[in-house]
Amino acid sequence: MCGIVGVLGNHEAAPLLVEALKRLEYRGYDSAGIATVNEGHLDRRRAVGKLVSLSDLLVHEPLAGRAGIGHTRWATHGAPNVTNAHPHRAGPVAVVHNGIIENFRELREELAEKGLHFETDTDTETIAMLVQSCLDGGLSHRDAAAKAIARLDGAFALALLFDGENDLMIVARKGSPLAIGHGEGEVFVGSDAIALAPMTDRITYLEEGDWACLTRSSIEIRDASGALVDRPLETVNIDMAQVDKGGHRHFMAKEIAEQPTVLGDALAHYLRGTGIELPEPGLDLSGFDRVVMVACGTAFYACAVAKYWFEQLAGVNVEVDIASEFRYREPPIGPNTLALFVSQSGETADTLAALRYCAGKAKKIVSVVNVTGSSIARESDLVLPIRAGAEIGVASTKAFTCQLTVLFLLALKTAAERGHLDADEVDARLEELRHIPGLMNFALAQSTEVASVAKSIAEARDVLFLGRGSMFPLAMEGALKLKEISYIHAEGYASGELKHGPIALVDKTVPVLVFAPTDALFDKTVSNMQEVMARGGKVLLVTDPAGARAAAEGCWKTLVMPEVPALLAPILYALPAQLLAYHAAIAKGTDVDQPRNLAKSVTVE
Repeated sequence: MCGIVGVLGNHEAAPLLVEALKRLEYRGYDSAGIATVNEGHLDRRRAVGKLVSLSDLLVHEPLAGRAGIGHTRWATHGAPNVTNAHPHRAGPVAVVHNGIIENFRELREELAEKGLHFETDTDTETIAMLVQSCLDGGLSHRDAAAKAIARLDGAFALALLFDGENDLMIVARKGSPLAIGHGEGEVFVGSDAIALAPMTDRITYLEEGDWACLTRSSIEIRDASGALVDRPLETVNIDMAQVDKGGHRHFMAKEIAEQPTVLGDALAHYLRGTGIELPEPGLDLSGFDRVVMVACGTAFYACAVAKYWFEQLAGVNVEVDIASEFRYREPPIGPNTLALFVSQSGETADTLAALRYCAGKAKKIVSVVNVTGSSIARESDLVLPIRAGAEIGVASTKAFTCQLTVLFLLALKTAAERGHLDADEVDARLEELRHIPGLMNFALAQSTEVASVAKSIAEARDVLFLGRGSMFPLAMEGALKLKEISYIHAEGYASGELKHGPIALVDKTVPVLVFAPTDALFDKTVSNMQEVMARGGKVLLVTDPAGARAAAEGCWKTLVMPEVPALLAPILYALPAQLLAYHAAIAKGTDVDQPRNLAKSVTVE
């Protein structure tokens, strides 16, 4: 979840490192630091808090040198303070690290017996100490790093810099992403290609278990066995306009507003010609008797919505599971199972581990990702890009609705290939889907009205979200959004479960948000809503014009969405949930884009 950058350049490294870290700060913002080698001398600067603190420090204590490494931290081991901030140093070795070294305690004990003393509470310092110990044993920098890396258990991406070496960097990855950027007489390293985009568009992604020895004129990559390997050089196209706020106050506001555009782009990508076209090598969707969907967080709720679509449209049995629980249950995976993994970054550690559990068991592995060069994508039989563009705000917005859209298309294609829908029915559904971007613009136009409601929501200690059918997962997603960025306790429930316990929480101080489009379950949802109001609950009803006419009386507030087919309501109704969370966070004065304790890409278990 931390961000890593490295530079072997022809210009001062510190400004490049800081600029690259700005594009990775969504990965962690507990502390930040850089280290450089200048005329053979290794030095570092570190600061607690967001990257601006490091920038301020560098004004007063500049750091020269054309070789450097940098890090922005999401704390795992040790409190976020200067001592625990990266880069860590042991003698002539500096290291930055993303991940968790699971055997660091055993290594610490071994190193302590050799007389090496630790200064931090982190697992990362163990890496530097281990390399130092190997150097003390007479090994070269390359061999010392290789020996140390081979002893590390867990998930990691790391970069090593050495005192006295102006033209050497050693990097490695296992379970966490790392990319090498190619320049003209320069080499760059980043845990995300976004970080490297201003410096180069030529990228080599390290594979699982790879480590590499870098100089300005050479890149030598070895696999986990130590054998020399060639990894492909890719040209990536990252629109840097996507990684600034574009005039919006926050990235989250920009990304909410982008949804009609990115959704339209996703539809154009898949709806070429007369029907739904999947990328090569394609997929025969008629031969599966079971679909297993695995994801974390917001992506899990996208899968939970899609379960309704696959079962209702295609008549296929679907199981949805949280990635961090899935593989530890050791669930049986039959030979006719389609295993589907959803992840915005494509690097989510738990989801990647679940994918590897299914590899060799499931008939096919399919991933729905935003980053097509990611680990999850590279290890899948088929990759379905969501086309959301760079999403910088920690709370997922446009990625969620794009995930929903791609999953709906896949459910629709599955229904067609299994004979549950004929061509005319598929065309009718696609025509309804094409209208969603336009309807989103109507929903976005209500931002001011939502902001007014959100001021009252911001004063609440607890908020309940209710929904039936496919609106139940959306209720859980709405609650997650509110928790993430406003720090208000919120829970999402199936409306029918209200009387089985949660109704005990209802009183006049607890807002209850009810998602209720006029679908087949509308009357039942309204009955549950009436139970809330009978007990003094403040109901915020989110519905369409017909629903407002039928059920708005007695509600505290009503938000009216455009009329939308019931199957597609979760895609549209995601927007008021996002706007409500956003404006509640604004009203509370919290950090919208970088909420406390969170990071965007969860690359540790």
